[in-house]
Amino acid sequence: MSYVDSGQVPEDGNTTSPIWVSDRQAEDRPTSRPAAPASTYAPIERASLRSLLDHPKYRHLRRRVLIAIGAGVIAGILLASWRLGVTAAIVAAIADTVLRARSNSSVPAWRRASVAERRTEVQLKRLERGGYRTLHARAIPGSEAQIDHLVVGPTGVYAVDSEKWDKRLPVRVQSHRKLFHGPFNQKPRLDEARWEAAQASELIGEMLGREVSIVPSLAIYGPAIPWKVLNVREVDVFDGSRVRKWITKRERSLTDVEIEKIYEAAEHVLPARYPET
Repeated sequence: MSYVDSGQVPEDGNTTSPIWVSDRQAEDRPTSRPAAPASTYAPIERASLRSLLDHPKYRHLRRRVLIAIGAGVIAGILLASWRLGVTAAIVAAIADTVLRARSNSSVPAWRRASVAERRTEVQLKRLERGGYRTLHARAIPGSEAQIDHLVVGPTGVYAVDSEKWDKRLPVRVQSHRKLFHGPFNQKPRLDEARWEAAQASELIGEMLGREVSIVPSLAIYGPAIPWKVLNVREVDVFDGSRVRKWITKRERSLTDVEIEKIYEAAEHVLPARYPET
């Protein structure tokens, strides 16, 4: 409804209907519309397949394509069959996908202090089929300390700290009480690992209303370790490559229900050091 029809007068005092034909002479009207102002926005550039593959986020796809093409061409030439070449390319792409999934870390690379945690995490992933559950980089509330890997499974609960040491320096022990890396006494590191496990045990136990025993450990990468597993100051010390065997060779002590309850409690009382945003 126009202002003329309703009898109301707009606030600007103009009594002409917005759809009313102007009574100005034709020569008074503008002969053309004013030019549209120039756009201040940058032109949108279409993303090409090459630019996407060059992006760091998709570099693994470029590598996978190259691997598949290379495997397909080689197999096709050697076997003189393009069908077998295509099959080889597909198999190579699938294999690369599986390997990348197994080695992919839930802890972003820029957040890791060393590659030791990643190497341990890769081993622990293989335990999932056996009913083990793992939490990585879990903080001890009220401190700067963290448990690199907390493992809950049929054989018990374990706190694993991963260490990357200089391989040029020997590792030795004195009387099962002192651990040395070259001339450096590792007593503070052992005490820290034991304290972390004790704190986690107390927090989880309080939430569940029962005692939960957590075995502390140091998984060392780099120098040769002249023993399989050695308990030093109540902390199991071993070569990092033995993580899985160290956990699975023990007797079964937890049921599936207990594993799930302890895991959920640990997830609640031990916050992630690097929470995802």
